[in-house]
Amino acid sequence: MSKRIGVVLFPGTNCEQDVAWAVERLGGVPEILWHGDDTTRGVDAIVVPGGFAHGDYLRTGAIARFSPVMAAVTEFAAAGGPVVGICNGFQVLTEARLLPGALQRNAGLKFLCQTVELRVETTSTPLTSAATRGQVLRIPINHFEGNYVCDARTLDELRAGDRVVVRYVDNPNGSVDDIAGICNETRNVVGLMPHPERASDAILGSADGVVMLRSLLAAA
Repeated sequence: MSKRIGVVLFPGTNCEQDVAWAVERLGGVPEILWHGDDTTRGVDAIVVPGGFAHGDYLRTGAIARFSPVMAAVTEFAAAGGPVVGICNGFQVLTEARLLPGALQRNAGLKFLCQTVELRVETTSTPLTSAATRGQVLRIPINHFEGNYVCDARTLDELRAGDRVVVRYVDNPNGSVDDIAGICNETRNVVGLMPHPERASDAILGSADGVVMLRSLLAAA
């Protein structure tokens, strides 16, 4: 039976169709979850995709955090359901306190749109179970506020708990400890700034994102 992957849609989200296309071509069934509905419709996994939810007014993800769907996503995550936030979705998950830390403006205050190399640091997450530890993946980034920050205690906890999921090989945005993605304590919620859905076919320049999306489908 095909896995149903919910893709959250806020006003200003612009990567929901990219995620849906990538999921479908890998055998999953994407289902759009409207931000105003307080249900996840029984999906098997959830992706909070990239874009500019609510125009990124106030702070990135700050308004989206209060959308009815996020209460349902939080309940889904608390029950152990796999949740992945990509780019703006990562920002939303930190605002919703499903992940620690925050995303601030890139070092150098420049918008970045380029392909970067990521090193897989752990394989016990819904996004990396099909990868190998130390594997380097070429994945695009597309952000202005992708600089991950947290306090020293949180960073120690992330390191000690093996919760840094992927790191930049060559840090493009100033993120602390080269962090490109993290997971929660129970390891079912993952956030990352790079876009695996934009590296899901060689015609896009890289198919390295497939290993991440296959991991998600396997976890669903």
